[in-house]
Amino acid sequence: MNSTIWFVDSYEEALAKNIVIVSLGFIINFINGMLVVTFFSNLMFSRDSRYILYIHLVINDMLMICISVTLYVLSYALPFINVSWCYILMALGSTTFMITPLNLAGMAIERFIAICKPLHHSQICTPQRTYIFICLLWVLGAIPSLADIIILLSIQPISFFRSVVLCYPFNLFTSKAHKDNTTVSQIIYMSLVWIILISTYCRVLFTARKAASKGSANKAQNTILLHGVQLLLCMLSYLTPFMYLFITPFFPAHRTKITFCIYLLTNIIPRLLSPLIYGVRDQKFMKQMKEYFTCRVIIVKIVASKL
Repeated sequence: MNSTIWFVDSYEEALAKNIVIVSLGFIINFINGMLVVTFFSNLMFSRDSRYILYIHLVINDMLMICISVTLYVLSYALPFINVSWCYILMALGSTTFMITPLNLAGMAIERFIAICKPLHHSQICTPQRTYIFICLLWVLGAIPSLADIIILLSIQPISFFRSVVLCYPFNLFTSKAHKDNTTVSQIIYMSLVWIILISTYCRVLFTARKAASKGSANKAQNTILLHGVQLLLCMLSYLTPFMYLFITPFFPAHRTKITFCIYLLTNIIPRLLSPLIYGVRDQKFMKQMKEYFTCRVIIVKIVASKL
């Protein structure tokens, strides 16, 4: 997760950027919050591993948005913060960032089992096993951050954690070991996720060609393809330094604007796609959301009219 901000903005430009970021973060989390409320309003969803994994992805994105926006605002309002607090924010941001592709892989596996092994789906993808899988995702997502703190403790004195620092990854993690840990963990995790997505898609495609009724199989293919599209967008964060180095020479006078646009493209906008890709496409979920919130709006109007 990136939070590269430049301190050469005018007051008006800095204010405008923060308003845009905070507003987008609020809008995205508001939409995602509606999805979370819809999920918990109907027990039917909590018994289906597909919806459990989906809502976990939404909640994870909400946490990531909160942390990312907080780091962005702090970079202007309070750039120098305590190292311990900086690490906590960085670790939470990194963990939620790593969980997103892992969660997408889990959703692809669930669709593969539903289409290719339908008779065993209810036994394999139980709610209990899904929650255990989610716990495993958090453990896997936290491993790189735990490795970072171990490396940091081994090379820095305890007094370092009581000091203040510009809260950027390159200020907090300066050693080659940190860079190697980040590179290796990202390569391993992303390679694993891509292997899972490609293999499940191929198996579902093969099953669809043999199936007498291809509707659900084709829908599963499209869903896994969308997982791949979202994963590609999430991986834009890895290209941030290269994007900046490539674009900046053409517009040297607009460095801060380029940085801001890249941040929006790689950190904020991809988080908006989860509700659009999954919630809106799912007719059952969309129907329940419309019914739930329509009833609430009607109740509010009736109460307001009586007051």
